[in-house]
Amino acid sequence: MMNAIGFIALGFILMEVFGWAIHKYLMHGPLWSIHKTHHRPSKYFFELNDLFSLLFGSIAVVLIIKGVSDFDYRFWMGVGISLYGMLYFFLHDVLIHRRMKWFQKPKNMFLKGIFRAHQAHHRTNEKEDAVSFGLFVVPKEYFKEKDL
Repeated sequence: MMNAIGFIALGFILMEVFGWAIHKYLMHGPLWSIHKTHHRPSKYFFELNDLFSLLFGSIAVVLIIKGVSDFDYRFWMGVGISLYGMLYFFLHDVLIHRRMKWFQKPKNMFLKGIFRAHQAHHRTNEKEDAVSFGLFVVPKEYFKEKDL
């Protein structure tokens, strides 16, 4: 069981690390033509940028399917990636961007910091000059009490 928890945590952590790098260097680089749909106002519910969620979700599904027969590390890493995806959906799409109006603006300090970091990221609608590319690991400056 301890191995399972470790691999779930590893899958989750790797998603934050790779998600940050992919966001900064690919989405705000050669894949900007897709990602820019997220930085610009849209009258549609879905964005071309949502394709990235399908890609990451597909990786999780493949890992889960490959590892399910033995419940090996692939299965548990797929679970960790899926957990990250679910939390990403609730934090990013529901709480921050309010694509579904299920909750009010966040009130706890951690969620407020994430919210502020993401707002700072969206201050520009351009490929360059964006800041704060992670979702859960964001610069500590966004958690300062005077800003919350």
